[in-house]
Formats: sequence, structure tokens, C-alpha cells
Amino acid sequence: MDKRLERILPRVQKPARYVGGEYNAVMKDRAAVDTRFAFCFPDTYEIGMSNLGYRILYGVLNEMPGVWCERVFAPWTDMEEELREHQIPLYALESGDPVGAFDIIAFSIGYEMAYTAMLNMLDLSGIPIRSEDRPGLTPLVIAGGTAMYNAEPVADFIDLALIGEGEELLPEVVELYRRAKREDWDKPRFLRAAAQIQGVYVPSLYEVTYQPDGTIQSITPLDGAPEKVYKRVVHDMDKSYYPAKTIVPSTEIVHDRVTLEVFRGCIRGCRFCQAGYVYRPVRCRGKNQLVQYGEEAIRDSGYQEMTLSSLSTSDYPELVELCDDLAPFCGQNHVNLSLPSLRADNFSMELMQRLQKGRKAGLTFAPEAGTQRLRDAINKNVTEEDLTETLKTAFSGGWNAVKLYFMLGLPTETDEDVLGIAEMAKHAVHTWREHASNKNRGLRITVSTSWFVPKPFTAFQWEGQISREEYERRVKLLRGAMTAKAVTYNWHDGDTSFLEAVLARGDRRLGRVLEEAFRRGAKLDAWSDCFDLNRWMEAFQVCGLDPEFYACRQRGKEEVLPWSMISCYVSSSYLWKQRELAYQSMPTPDCRTQCSGCGASIVEGGECYRG
Repeated sequence: MDKRLERILPRVQKPARYVGGEYNAVMKDRAAVDTRFAFCFPDTYEIGMSNLGYRILYGVLNEMPGVWCERVFAPWTDMEEELREHQIPLYALESGDPVGAFDIIAFSIGYEMAYTAMLNMLDLSGIPIRSEDRPGLTPLVIAGGTAMYNAEPVADFIDLALIGEGEELLPEVVELYRRAKREDWDKPRFLRAAAQIQGVYVPSLYEVTYQPDGTIQSITPLDGAPEKVYKRVVHDMDKSYYPAKTIVPSTEIVHDRVTLEVFRGCIRGCRFCQAGYVYRPVRCRGKNQLVQYGEEAIRDSGYQEMTLSSLSTSDYPELVELCDDLAPFCGQNHVNLSLPSLRADNFSMELMQRLQKGRKAGLTFAPEAGTQRLRDAINKNVTEEDLTETLKTAFSGGWNAVKLYFMLGLPTETDEDVLGIAEMAKHAVHTWREHASNKNRGLRITVSTSWFVPKPFTAFQWEGQISREEYERRVKLLRGAMTAKAVTYNWHDGDTSFLEAVLARGDRRLGRVLEEAFRRGAKLDAWSDCFDLNRWMEAFQVCGLDPEFYACRQRGKEEVLPWSMISCYVSSSYLWKQRELAYQSMPTPDCRTQCSGCGASIVEGGECYRG
């Protein structure tokens, strides 16, 4: 370790974030590898190490001979100050080598508020943040993750974006880079070749022109780049990599446990949910393989908690059987089995009995809207009767803590829908009084609301976000209606949701704003401790752009959207039809019940759901 770091670390919070050396971290001989890969997560160690996708790709890359993938996380503000004061560049945890010495610098970006952290990490590494200022092949700066389905706000800073799932795509890009390096290609030649790989989007190979009103006039591919970049999909989950032998952190992280991904995709089609559309089609991992991986991961890591994870875990076809198969091992090894994402319409007595074997943590459900009309409009497909039956089951089974999540500002929402949230909370209290088997511990119901953010590749991608004043009015209205003593109401800060809406649907002109905000001190904007909307508003003013043009404006059906060159296979015409159905409050059946023809079936040869 650098002697300067030895002096710095005692002065910062949680120094274990910055030292590496964890059990199962991959160490390789520098002389035996030809490609160094800095895998950067633009958030703190505790957040990045909780990300299963990050762990999967770390394992995939390190299985490639000649490639060494190392981890890099965003330092907290105290550590950044020390690094800058002592002129120590950002470094990778495995080797301690500066990021600027690596061949490929890759960012995993699942959230738009991480953009400034990415710029800050490049700057801390001594690497020019704009791609045009990095003319050579090395270092190559790439980015992947859900946020890259609209990479335009960061188009000026990355060399290419990876669209879709990375287990097969990322190794292909790395192999192309190795060839380019061996054959002494220049950067333009490499980028032209990379653009021919399915799932690779090269921003510099697309010319964007604008109308006088600021909307996009055209997006034109250059130098043989494809008109549409189609996402990459892992077809067979049973053959996909799972990190059973994974890094055990040296300090506590947010999700400090074994995570089993039971399936990808979602059968539901909630009209606001980006992940539910972009991860289609549904692909399940086999029950027996999940049991094997779960047992291997627990034995290797020593964890005492295992969670079954997906967008909607209770939709896994063999969930009860999977819990039964894991139960003997979990019982013998004192491992708690948890299911974080449950639905109110399929939480059964059978499932409750399995969960009772572990500790009774609070149950979490997301009705999303306060009335049936609005739940139908957003295609949530959960009724008040579903929620009542679920709460009866939970309270009679001994649970006394429930969290309920909702959104404010959904398209077509009225004051009646807002007040319906308070009514649902009151009804939950009444249900507990009627059916609780254990009233000695009292009841805790936590209602949380967030400000709806319209996202690309959803049925609401054309919608405008409601104004800040209107959002605050609805919060106040709901607060006044929350009268039950057992109910706690939490609401999400509006500043970050407003900027998230700007960045989520922004075009590449926002690159100027991003850089200006970064120069003014924006970094770690996903953290309320660091976020300051005023510096962003100043940046918009300096750059002559109106943030409400991106967040609050409703788009027309024929408008060219900034992400129009990207395809997740779900067709734009299907999404528009879903929008029309929303305004009629008409739900669409889930994929298990009936195929609605979204377009994703082409990925699996005409058949999506096989549950």
C-alpha cells in the first residue's frame, strides 16, 4: 500500500472501503495479462458491492485468460479531499494501481443520478472526461447498465455504451479491443468495428439535428453504424454465470447476504416500470440449479441470510418448492431466507409458512396507487381485495410491520386517488385489529410515496412530470389525511426526482449541463448529503437550456425521441397502445395469462413465457 494512504486512511470514515484484500477478490500476475479492466461503480463501496450484476460481470471477466478485472468505487467526500490534497489518483482495490494505467475503464450505471460521480471518478483518475480529448485507443471508456438505454446525456464522455445484458456482450467487446491493440488499430477503426456488435452503441457515430423548437429533427448513423442498436439478451439462464464463489466484503454493505437471481424479466407490464419492459422476455433459472448455487454460496461466504431476487420474486413458478428445497440446508446452517419483492395478489398461506421459518422481518408491498381506477390505468393488476387478503394472511401469521409503497403524480391521477392512499392505510390498520394473532407488539405501517419519473421504454415515456408545486400540494394533501397513529408517512424529496426526470429523457445537449454542474461541485448526486439542485439550475442557466423542457413537457406520438436509435424489442407502437389504454383505465393481462404482442417474443423465437 502507498505510504501516503496509510497516513490518510485513519482520517476518513469507513477506511475498509478503500483497502481491498477481501476474501475471494481476484488477484493476477500483471505480467501474465495483456488487458487491464477497471470496473467502476459510480457510488460508494457499500452500494456497489451490493449489486449482483456487478459481481456477475466481475466473475465473467476474470474467467477470461489474459484479462484482469479490478474494482473501483467512488470515494466518499472525505476520502476524495484527501486524494486530491495529496495528489493520489483514484486506484483499483485489487492491485492499488491508478485507474489511468488501465486499458478499459467501464462504468456500471443503473441510475441517472450517478452521472456526475462518473465524471468525478474520471477526473480523480487524471483522465480527460470528454471522449474527444482521449484520441487514443487507450484508455477506452465504456458504460453499461439500465440508464444506458438512453445514453445521450453522457454521449460526450463515453466511447461506447453497452445495451442490454453483459455476460456475453462485454467479453466480445473486450476481445475486439485486444485484437485492436495487437494489430495497432486507431480508435476510430475500433469504434466502427465495435458498432457492428449487437448491443454496442457508439454515440460519435450518430449525428443528431434539432428543430427550431428544440425537439430532435433527425438521428443519422454514420460510417456504417446500424440504424437500430438492439439490446443483448442472455437466452439460457441455466447456462449463465452465477458468482457462487464471490467476494466477501471487509465492511458492512447495504445488502450483506447471498442473493439468488431466480429469473429475469417480468410478466406484469406495469406501465411506469422501465425494468419491466427492458428486461423482457422472462427467463427463469432452474430450481435445482438455484438450490445448488445457494448452498455453494453460503458455504463459501459464511453468510447467514439468503434472498431470492427478481423484479417480482413471487411470480417464480416453483417458488414454494424452491423454498422447501432450501429449507433443510437453511435450517441446519441457521440461514434466514427472505423474499424482498412480493406482490399483494399472490402472497399465500403456503408462502407465509415458509417465511415464518426465518425471522419475521417487515413485509413490503407496492400497490403504487390509492384507487382501483388508477391501478388499472398503470396496469398494476392488484385489487384492494388482494391487499386485504394478503394483510389478513400476514397479520394472522404474526407479522406486525408492513411497508406500503406508492407514487404521486402518475398520469391521470386525481385528488381522489391521492386520498385513496390514506384510506388504504386506514383499512390496513382495521385489518390488523380484526385479524392479528399477536397484538402485544403493536402495529407499524409505513406508507412511502415517491414522485413519478417518466422513463424511456415505458408506456409513459411521452408523459410530462407534474410540476414541483403540484407534487408538494399532493404530498401536503396526503399528509393531512394520514390520521392513524400506527401509520408513519414518508415522502421522497422532490429535487432529485425532478433532475432524474430531466436526465432520464434528456438528449446529448445535456452533456454541457452535466459538465458545468460537475465543475460547480456536483458529485455523488444520488446522496442527499451531496445533492444541490441550485448548482444544477445555475448550470442550466449558463448553458441556455430549460430543464422543464425535458422533465415536464408532454411529447407527441411522432416526435423523435433521443433514444430512438435503441431497441429493447418492445415496439414503440405497443407502448403507445398501452398509453392509450391507461387513459381508459383498462388493464392488460400479464404474460402468463395472455401474450399481448409487445414484440419481445422475437428474442425467444416467438415464445416468451414458459412458466
